[in-house]
Amino acid sequence: MREGISIEVSASDRERLAAVVADGNRPQKHVWRARIILVTAEGCGTVEIMRRAGVSKRCVLRWQERFMLRRWRRLAAHGHCL
Repeated sequence: MREGISIEVSASDRERLAAVVADGNRPQKHVWRARIILVTAEGCGTVEIMRRAGVSKRCVLRWQERFMLRRWRRLAAHGHCL
């Protein structure tokens, strides 16, 4: 895994993401985005994430970064960040 990328997913978020992956009616792009986050949260490296999600390295790195930024912004908006 790339240095500086650490994603912790709560049990409720994990359930929501797993439901997206399992839903056969979801757009495929939503499924692989959810899978990227779930596999990253397991602590897998980029190559393993690429393999499991079936996407490129660029895609993995982009969605990890986007997820981390959105999570940080959400916490900051609620006064939970320094």
